[in-house]
Amino acid sequence: MGAQRIKDEKWELLLEAAKKISSDLPVDELLIFLSDTARDLLEVDRCSLFLADKEKKVLWTKVAHGVSKIVVPWDKGVVGWVYQNRQELIVHDAYKDFRFNPEVDKKTGYHTRNILAVPLKDRQGNMLGVYQAINKLDGDFTEEDLRIFTIIGAYAASAIENSMLYHKLKKAYEETIVRLAYAAEYKDKETKNHIIRTGLFAEVIGRKLGLDDKECEKLLLAVPMHDIGKIGVPDSILLKPGKLTEEEWQIMKSHTIIGYNILKDSESELLQAAALVALEHHENVNGTGYPYGKKEKELSIYGMIAAAVDVFDALTSARPYKPAWPLEKVLKVFEEEKEKKFQKEIAEVLIENAEELMKIREKFPDETQEDLRNISQIIQK
Repeated sequence: MGAQRIKDEKWELLLEAAKKISSDLPVDELLIFLSDTARDLLEVDRCSLFLADKEKKVLWTKVAHGVSKIVVPWDKGVVGWVYQNRQELIVHDAYKDFRFNPEVDKKTGYHTRNILAVPLKDRQGNMLGVYQAINKLDGDFTEEDLRIFTIIGAYAASAIENSMLYHKLKKAYEETIVRLAYAAEYKDKETKNHIIRTGLFAEVIGRKLGLDDKECEKLLLAVPMHDIGKIGVPDSILLKPGKLTEEEWQIMKSHTIIGYNILKDSESELLQAAALVALEHHENVNGTGYPYGKKEKELSIYGMIAAAVDVFDALTSARPYKPAWPLEKVLKVFEEEKEKKFQKEIAEVLIENAEELMKIREKFPDETQEDLRNISQIIQK
């Protein structure tokens, strides 16, 4: 009865682990939970989850009890054998097994006695990595241990694959957003890096204001869309070399409303933020801006930050009609215009961190932009 009770408890723990898979637990926390569960169920000293880096042809530990990160060639040692042969393995005596690589023990001072290792595969059967359990506390690994570890390995592989798919979709979504923003600037060959810089500037300002990571990421990707509405402005006005007539100027100002209408109905929080950026980036906190003369608390944090970084980038950039202003002159404008054009705290944070912003613009100067490769600088932040 005692043995059966223990066996039942183990399978209950496995069912509990299965429930975690469908929870909102971040993948890193989930993998730690699964490794801890495997360690307890198998009654081993430690577990290590190795992922494959196909470019470097190595296996590295995403989770490892008792040690820091381990990196090994993906064709060496027990984990390398399991990875290459795509099958589970029980090693009863590590130092008598030709597949065992004692180098890790030498580096860490650990002594490996026995090993259980299972491959981690995605739904198509592609190898993701290897799960390894080391040193059974009492006796040797059994076929039941192998069944349990295989199940936990399948849970871990599923979590890893889901995370990878999520990040691929997220990256594609974010790149689409930035490329859409670029469409509005495409005709102006001198401001192609403008969208990159404003996003990076906004992320710095948001971080210095104490916004959380999620909000800073919104700024990073939403602010570059501030001029998306320009795609609705006729070329005869948008590209006119001379001064605009009053009627033309009113049409030009409508790019804020056009941009807002393009983005406003999305269910995406990012595009909702971008809609406010498009609408409000020419508003002033004292109500003298356009299109609606909003002021102070009527304005969103996204719009106010966008307004500040847009002006900062414009003033520090050379244009056919003006040279780039020296930083001292630009900061004087922000000092004078805080609580008028700019929200006070945003202006002060920008002034305090102007050197960091200038390093960004040095990294992305207008004259070196030839294509959209720099978009990765935003979506990989």
